[in-house]
Amino acid sequence: MALKLIKRFPALVQFGIPRYPAVGPTCPSRLLSTSNGRDQLLCVACLCTSAGGCIWTQGCRQLQLGCVRRSLTTTIIKEPSFLANSSGGLHKDSGLRFRLTQLHRPTDAEEQAFSQRLGSCSSSRQVFALLRSVEVMSDTMAAAALHRVADLEQVVNGSALKDPKVLEKDTLRALCFQLEQDSRRLTDGGLVSALRACTRLFLDPWSTLMVRLVSESQERLDRGEMSVGQLCTLGQAMLAIEGPDCVMLEQMMEQIQKQGPAQWSVSELSDVYRLLQGVAGEDRKYRDFLNDMNTYALTLTSRMDAPAVSGILSALVTLNQTHAMPLVINLCKQAVRHVPHFTDDELTAVLGGLMHFGHSDQYFVEAMERYVPSIAFTSHPETVTKVSQFFGRRNILSTTVFDAIAESFVYRADNYSTSQVARQIMALGKLGYLPPNAGEVFRKVENILHSRFSHFQPRTLLNLLHSCTLVERFPVNFVAKVFSSYFLQQLQDHGTGMDRIVLAQLTQLYMTLKLECPFYEGPKLLPKYTVKSFLMSGRSLETPVDATLYTSVKTGLVDLLGARSYFGSKVLTPYCYTLDVEIKLDEEGYVLPASHNEDVFKRIALCIHGQKRFTTNKRQLLGKEAIKQRHLGLLGYEVVQIPYYEFDKLQNKTSVVEYLHQKIFPLSYRLKW
Repeated sequence: MALKLIKRFPALVQFGIPRYPAVGPTCPSRLLSTSNGRDQLLCVACLCTSAGGCIWTQGCRQLQLGCVRRSLTTTIIKEPSFLANSSGGLHKDSGLRFRLTQLHRPTDAEEQAFSQRLGSCSSSRQVFALLRSVEVMSDTMAAAALHRVADLEQVVNGSALKDPKVLEKDTLRALCFQLEQDSRRLTDGGLVSALRACTRLFLDPWSTLMVRLVSESQERLDRGEMSVGQLCTLGQAMLAIEGPDCVMLEQMMEQIQKQGPAQWSVSELSDVYRLLQGVAGEDRKYRDFLNDMNTYALTLTSRMDAPAVSGILSALVTLNQTHAMPLVINLCKQAVRHVPHFTDDELTAVLGGLMHFGHSDQYFVEAMERYVPSIAFTSHPETVTKVSQFFGRRNILSTTVFDAIAESFVYRADNYSTSQVARQIMALGKLGYLPPNAGEVFRKVENILHSRFSHFQPRTLLNLLHSCTLVERFPVNFVAKVFSSYFLQQLQDHGTGMDRIVLAQLTQLYMTLKLECPFYEGPKLLPKYTVKSFLMSGRSLETPVDATLYTSVKTGLVDLLGARSYFGSKVLTPYCYTLDVEIKLDEEGYVLPASHNEDVFKRIALCIHGQKRFTTNKRQLLGKEAIKQRHLGLLGYEVVQIPYYEFDKLQNKTSVVEYLHQKIFPLSYRLKW
């Protein structure tokens, strides 16, 4: 479309836009009716004033004067006239004296000093003041200034500017005008960096500045002389303008693949990963190329800085590189060195990547334990939440980390989103851990529920309330609303409807109230919202018994009781829980056959706990196993625990039988069967 417009309106050539194909949107000239009734072709510049038309014999007068009206945003902005001479400046402006130059570029020391001063700017106003103090700057310095303004003005998720009026500032407009006028003289690096900065500032893609930068970039791309880093920067800009279907992106990827990863630097490697993250997603089009990159990245991990580790891990997640576990492991090892130096966004990405691939490292965990207490009160809420999620997902109970997060929760939770509140409490419930200030934490949760109950998404709310019950905190005041027909209908309409895990959570939540809160008199849960078993494939409210440990215990029970028929295995109770082993006794304490259902005086539930039922670093039962044992006890079972760390110490058959006898019948002499 852009190419057709350029061919259709030759006045664009007068405006300095060449006729080679433009991949970005273009700003065409317009046909206006003049006073003599004839249609006359006017350039954009002439539309900015009261001029009656272009002076074709001597060139456009408005272009000569540099009086050009251009839209830097999606709406037309009124602005004063730009001076088009080399020194640069604005009418009625006091002290804009910078100019772009390629003939007498600043020295490396001057550029470095400018970069340092730019990095110290904490507001756009300071950036503009710095620009007004510089008389000569390179195109890369100008682009860096635009990037710094974008850094300071973008909202947290980078989807908009905090104050769009910053684009109306004279200094910024003058700088953009210089870039537009000198687009053909910009270096490749300065050109693509300026274009990327403009996209980050959300400048109108149809503005003359953007059209010229895109067109010039296309011409440079056709020459095939750009470096990998420059191609990636251009790629990011075109992704922002046209999305992953942009034709230019295919051309860039072809040139990048021709150069191959063998000679790339760490910076270039991470740039390509990031570009592929936006271009390919989970598409297998670049599968072989990605495999080569993953292999090469393994040799460079020891040289990667914090942004590279974070960026590559994030890209591996988006690209779903599940087969690249060796690279993930190496990146995790390298991340240990950078934990204190990660920005909030980088640490969030690293934790998200490790959770996605299901990997954790002892040294990384120790580094986090040293670092988290120092940032729990200052880091972004999403970063703190991601820390909780990481330790919860990996079943790592770190009292140091969770105590610090719990303390900060009391002071900061009012500013958390409902999702962040729920995810932090879910981590505590998952691990079955109550911090020292649990009373304050759950009072804060209750206050948030009172004030923002309607703000919670249905499943988020259910996850939060269910997690509270895992650590014996019972949200009686809110469960009545959850069991209402209105909320259940919302829950059913949300997403894909009610899956089995949602029904299981509802069932266990209701069972908890009936067993542990006998004073509850609220709505009942209708049978259609219940399940018959909490044990299910995938995510489950029970952990399946460890097969190897179960076999060893079963052999010992046969020796102890005399026959296999005297105990049941994997018994589903009427209360949705599955017993690893059930032993029935009569009133006199004799063992009954497992098939016997009459005259049963006592039922013993043997819980054979393998490693997966405990936190990975401490011998503490997970929250879902702790609540199961509480409920079985309240339902009348005598609960006997057989933990792996005790059973694994037994050396022979005799010691196994004696151990089981002491566990199951601690007050009885050994019987001879």
